[in-house]
Amino acid sequence: MKCIIITKKIWDKNNFNKINKEIILLNKPNKRIIKKINPKIIFFIHWSKLVDDTIFKKYLCIQFHSSNLPKGRGGSPIQNQVLLGIKKTKLSAFKITKKLDFGPLCLQENLSLNGSALEIYKRIEKKSLIMIKKIVKIKNIKFYPQKGLPTYFKRRFRKQSKLNLNKINNLNKLYDFLRMLDAPGYPKAFIELNKFKFIFSDIVKRKKIISAKVKIINK
Repeated sequence: MKCIIITKKIWDKNNFNKINKEIILLNKPNKRIIKKINPKIIFFIHWSKLVDDTIFKKYLCIQFHSSNLPKGRGGSPIQNQVLLGIKKTKLSAFKITKKLDFGPLCLQENLSLNGSALEIYKRIEKKSLIMIKKIVKIKNIKFYPQKGLPTYFKRRFRKQSKLNLNKINNLNKLYDFLRMLDAPGYPKAFIELNKFKFIFSDIVKRKKIISAKVKIINK
């Protein structure tokens, strides 16, 4: 079965070592390449943009979203759930439709939100590929509607990575704020003091102590 996986970023190359040879990896939905391959399914991992309707109307497109849909539709689901104190969620595979994160589900798996953002993204990537292997083995994929009251998240912006220590009243909440942004390419948590900006990475919490690397730059 010819399939395509589209992902903006590979978090751990080891996750793709055992990928089926008939599955082609792309970093964007290139219409010319898709037409040439003529896949049975196109999978989207770590994808946050709307997919062109000329693609999902012609091909079966399945996207992975890191929340228990219909809860947590929208942007920055990992960060928003961590801020809410959620430790476990779902990785939801759903059929792409015109409405964002609205399509029917075909598979959901448990997903831990422990660790840094990088660790979580690697976990999502690995679990997505395991789910893809399950899905491609199904002769007639069954989809079922999302059930329950939907909730929505707003995409977070760089300026929201600024720490407001007046609003954080315990060490666990501080750790959650720091770790949820701790991944390459993401706007790290930071504080500003006088003319300087302190940027935090490599966050580790052991008992009642948080350790981190701090980069200090002029604002």
